[in-house]
Amino acid sequence: MENTLVDLMARVARGDQQAFENVYKMTYGKLFGVISRILPRSEQAEDALQEAFVRIWQKASSFDAAVASPMTWMMAIARNQAIDLRRRFAERVSQTSAELDPDLAGDDPDPGQRAEISDAMRRLKDCLSHLPRDRQQMVLLAYHQGWTREELAARFERPVTTVKTLLRRSLLSLKECVDGAR
Repeated sequence: MENTLVDLMARVARGDQQAFENVYKMTYGKLFGVISRILPRSEQAEDALQEAFVRIWQKASSFDAAVASPMTWMMAIARNQAIDLRRRFAERVSQTSAELDPDLAGDDPDPGQRAEISDAMRRLKDCLSHLPRDRQQMVLLAYHQGWTREELAARFERPVTTVKTLLRRSLLSLKECVDGAR
């Protein structure tokens, strides 16, 4: 499949619509799966998938098989589209909530909720401090700032696959630590 996708992407870069249809048929399931993890509502996931394929069509000429596999390249585009859509949606919800009920926009949780949130944040912060400094930064940049794996790879001068592995291991360590601290 890999070589086929490389060949198809070269044809898509030249504007071959039939090749693009074949790329779509071969990859939409995996790309939808990536997007669905970020956007669980199917209508949002479908919108992000459509936007991702538009970007794939538009940027096909920038694909370089020497840098990444076609699936990795397309999955990065799909993931970024999903993250962008989620951010846009969150901003709209926040603005709409404030417009509908200005009193709710500034409401803080009640003291009990605040204490519970505060305790959970302390546990997470403590667990995060046990990770090596570069992994702490990776986790915060990825899951708090929304950086892509590719951006992290460039920032930390490591391959994308290494960044993915480090993030996964870091999350598992954090989960074990937080679960153990309860």
